Parts: sequence; structure tokens; C-alpha cells
Amino acid sequence: MVRLRRSCERGFTLAEMAMVGAILIILAAMALPLGGHTLKRSKEVELRTSLRILRNAIDEYKRFSDGGLIPIELGTDGYPPDMEALIEGVDLVGQINKRFRFLRRVPVDPMTGEAEWGMRSFQDDWDSNSWGGENLFDVFSLSEGVGLNGVPYAEW
Repeated sequence: MVRLRRSCERGFTLAEMAMVGAILIILAAMALPLGGHTLKRSKEVELRTSLRILRNAIDEYKRFSDGGLIPIELGTDGYPPDMEALIEGVDLVGQINKRFRFLRRVPVDPMTGEAEWGMRSFQDDWDSNSWGGENLFDVFSLSEGVGLNGVPYAEW
């Protein structure tokens, strides 16, 4: 016996499938830039956190030296001589075998992917990109990128 085709057979037409595909492509095209934006924002949050950690360690070293807990070397103005001094620590004045460390390790710059930072000494200009080497006053990212706020990462 021959079956007759019904006019209302179940299934999707080619036009319906094409329409659904076009809608999915449009939604994906809208979601991709948002995902990239979110990833960049999360890296910027991580950069701010890393800079805060480093700058707090430098400030804590300065507070210790101003308080007389660390001997001050001539010309350093009480700032650490370099990043290694924050990691290796210093012997506190009047304390035998008492070493105080300000950092466990140097955080990684999320924009460059390396644990290298630009440094400024107290004697350098505020916008200097080279480290004078006298002491460690400030750190900045070596990334040449620009943040979502329009400010280059090196100026954060």
C-alpha cells in the first residue's frame, strides 16, 4: 500500500534552519567582544592588585626605616635599594637573627606575563621610564598597552 504524503509532515524547512543559524551567528558575534572585554578587565584588576602589593611593600620598608627599625644607607632616603631587598628581607635593628621580609615573591605582571617591572627611584622624575638605581621608590608595568579607561598601563 502506498502512503500518501501529508502536507503537514513534521520537521524543519531549510528556510527555518537558515533563520535559526543566522540568529545564532548574530548572538555569537555580540558575545565575543563582550568576552574579550571581560578578559581584559580581569587582567586590569590583577594588574592593580599586583601594583598595590608591590607599592605597599615599598611603603612598609620606608615606614620601617623611618621608624629606625632598618639602618638607612646614605642616599637612599630610607627606600629599599632594589626589589631583591624586599624579597630577601632585612635584619631589624636591635634584633638578633630577626629577618623581616616584605614580599614572598615578585608578582607577575598580567599584561606582559613576566615578573619584571619598571622601576623609579626617589631621585628620578615622576614620568621617567628608566631607573636611576639609587633606590626603589615606585614600580610600573612595562606593557605598552592602553587600559579600558584610556590610560597606558605604564602610567597606572
